[in-house]
Parts: sequence; structure tokens; C-alpha cells
Amino acid sequence: MDRGIALVTGASSGIGLAAVAALAADGWRVVATARRPDQAPALTDLVAAGDRVQLRSIDVTVPDSVRSGVQAVLTDHGAIDLLVNNAGAGHRGTLEQLSDDELRGSWELNFLGVARVTRAVIPGMRARGSGRIVTVTSSNGVIGMPFSDAYNASKFAVEGLMEGLAPVLAAFGVSVSVLEPGPVRTAFLRNAGGRTGSVDPADPYADLLGRYNATMAGLLGSGEEPASVAEVIAGIARDPRPHLRYQSSPAATALAGRKLVDPTGDTVVAGTSAFLQHGADRLPGP
Repeated sequence: MDRGIALVTGASSGIGLAAVAALAADGWRVVATARRPDQAPALTDLVAAGDRVQLRSIDVTVPDSVRSGVQAVLTDHGAIDLLVNNAGAGHRGTLEQLSDDELRGSWELNFLGVARVTRAVIPGMRARGSGRIVTVTSSNGVIGMPFSDAYNASKFAVEGLMEGLAPVLAAFGVSVSVLEPGPVRTAFLRNAGGRTGSVDPADPYADLLGRYNATMAGLLGSGEEPASVAEVIAGIARDPRPHLRYQSSPAATALAGRKLVDPTGDTVVAGTSAFLQHGADRLPGP
């Protein structure tokens, strides 16, 4: 079965790499993107192993790279049927410790990067009246965790972006979903910015941050495998009636359930869609 063309960002390792493999195995022709895909041996191995994966360089923090990269995929394949927004990175530190540059860096990658790629694929999907957008956010996009202030803020922003976009694009036959994984066994801490290692003992947050880093290292070490999360992504991509919101494990759903009355987001989209379909005197109640 040929399901169409899938574009995956942040595909060099972890969840992105596993998603490329899962989607290719499920019948998608996958364009796997990263800033430097030629420096990702596991990704180049996937290309060598079959004919369903193509590599392309896209740096989501550079607008011209996004525009030219997406246009090249459209030129090569004619359409993008599925977008998986996965590029992103954590950043450790509480607000007093964070500089404006650190806040901007997290925003550029985790929020504006997602927005740029999504905006670039929307016109083609809208014109065809079909398409799927799946964005990997985080449980941090639902419940803000300590010492993750910049990361929390960027993931909350992505969740708000996608939640507002979902009813609008649904009117054009395009589905929007977010996936909120909990701890996953990836190089997340190794790739994260900020204060993931030793902290100056004079820092008033040193003890708290040290304990938090140790706890999170343990949780990530015993977390889900990337392949398990990737199977959820493949499942969303084939779901005949995709939800707005998914979690990757029962533990992640339980965590989201502490804040979300409806973990799927279906009632949220149904309610906000009413603003597009009815007059003010016919809007549903809260």
C-alpha cells in the first residue's frame, strides 16, 4: 500500500528516526529531514536499506531553509500528505537563571520552527482538501515541569497553535493532531541546553536543580522506547478519524488527565468549530 508522502522533521535520532522507520514500514514514502542528515549514520542506513526514505536538509530555525526545503519536496513529489513535526530540544533552568537569548533559542526551535514548517505545507493540503499534520509536543505542553520553564512555554505555545488551527483546517479536510509523550529513552538530556550538568554551588537553586536532574535522568532511562512512540505516530497517520490530542502511553494519558477533562481533545475542537459554523445566538454553552 502506498499511503502517500510523509515529511518528518528532526529525523536524525530518537523519536524522529524511529518515526521514519515506522512510517516507511507502514507504506509511506518518507522525506526525512534534519539540519545535517548526512551526519546521521542511522538515518543514512535507513535510506540504504530500501527505497521508501529520502533525505533532505531542513533547518527549522532558518526561514529560507524551510521554504526551499518544503518547495523541493513538493517539486519532487507533487504533494505532502503527512507532516510530522518532531524537531525540538529541551532546555533546563528556572526563569531567574535564564537569559533572554536562552528563551529566544527555545522559542525559535520548539515553536517558530514548528509554525514555519506547518505554514509551508498548509497551502498544498488546503488546495487538495486533504492532509494530516501531527506535531510531537510533550507532556510538558500540558503540565509545566520544574526547571523547564523555556521548554514548557514553547510546548504550551505549540499546543495552543495546533488547538486553534485544528477547527480551521478541518473545514478544508486537513486534520491536526498533537502527540504528548512522557519520558522517552533518547538523548534528550544530552541534547538539551541549559543546566543539565553540575551547577555552581553558590547558585540558590543548585540543590533543587541537582535533585531534579537526577530524578529526570532516572525517568528518561526507564522511559518508553522511541519505537513505541513512533508506532503511535504511525497509528495517528492511519486513524480514519484522528483526534486532536494523543498520548504515547497510559502513564502519559494519566498525567494529561490530571489537567485535561477530555484527553483526546475532541470536545475542544467540537466546541471551537461551532464558532465557525453558527451564529452567536446558537453557540453551545460552556
